[in-house]
Amino acid sequence: MKNALIVGSGLSGAAAARALAEKGYRVQVIEKLPHIGGNAYDYTEEGILLHKYGPHIYHTNFPAVHEFLSRFTEWTPYAHKVVARIDGKFVPVPFNLTSLETLFPKEEADYIKVVLSAEYGRDAKVPVFELRAHKNDVIRKFGDYVFEKIFYHYTVKQWGRKPEALNPDILKRVPVYTGYADGYFTDLFQYMPVKGFTTMTENMLDHANIEVILNEDALLLFKLRDGKILFNGKEYPGAPLIYTGCIDALFGFKYGALAYRTLRFEFERHGRTGFQPAAVVNYPNEHDYTRITEFTKFTCPPQKHTVIMKEYPGEYADGDIPYYPIETPDNLEIHAKYGAEVAGYKNLIPLGRLGRYKYINMDVAVKDALAVAEKL
Repeated sequence: MKNALIVGSGLSGAAAARALAEKGYRVQVIEKLPHIGGNAYDYTEEGILLHKYGPHIYHTNFPAVHEFLSRFTEWTPYAHKVVARIDGKFVPVPFNLTSLETLFPKEEADYIKVVLSAEYGRDAKVPVFELRAHKNDVIRKFGDYVFEKIFYHYTVKQWGRKPEALNPDILKRVPVYTGYADGYFTDLFQYMPVKGFTTMTENMLDHANIEVILNEDALLLFKLRDGKILFNGKEYPGAPLIYTGCIDALFGFKYGALAYRTLRFEFERHGRTGFQPAAVVNYPNEHDYTRITEFTKFTCPPQKHTVIMKEYPGEYADGDIPYYPIETPDNLEIHAKYGAEVAGYKNLIPLGRLGRYKYINMDVAVKDALAVAEKL
């Protein structure tokens, strides 16, 4: 039987472990945390399913990913909606025609709608940067308004950097709608796991060929040296080592530390059935937090109380949890050096946001893991 070592039990590690186990591998999963699931870990408290490390919403356009995950969970349909508090009013995000009508005087809103419809038609998704670069003054000024009210200050809070310093792909994730659609995602599959992401991950890892070790820092167990992987001081055999942690830490920061953003969460229990108009409310232009999540508005049965979570971004420091790679040119240059190092180790495979140093969604993490298992 072949062996495989996987560092991390988040969705990347768990999906790779299950796929390899079913292909006849004996898989050992090493997890630094006291629980499985990585940042998708959730738990139930007083009847409410809480996400310990920030809200996770499942959505995908990949049928193979959905088919795979559906083996380990039942689903509850869930169409995610987000609103933002702008000038004292709650408006849909992505910015749509309802947002426009709420924030602009009626005559001005009606005129902008006519211009947008003539240029893009109804129900189009348009990047805000395209609007800002348009030759039409009305469209360009509208784009500047949306950028200022929705994107700019939120981005500075979230990333600690101005938008122009970041990978443009990050800011293309939320477009402007030229219609009244108010769903945050448009994917073919939009659900939440009935019993949560942790239970889904537990089911994924429940296989005779998988051993999970918690509370163990894998970086203390193996070293990389001259193209060889040493595990407990001995050369690791030609089995794959799938690594989902920070790629700079793996190589002892030899080319310098990569930058990440971390998050701090404040949970609050309120003795009423509802706190806000949507599961997630963004605060682009006020407060130090970027958003408030209300967990009872996901798929939770009605409760006599509710739980909210305020989310505070910050610059990552040693001891923090790294949530988001900061894909600026200087960081990507450093990452390329680590990528070249990876190429020198035949059986080393980085996966996930931290391993790849790339801002990816959960479904892409699973898709990548399945592709790695298939290739092996």
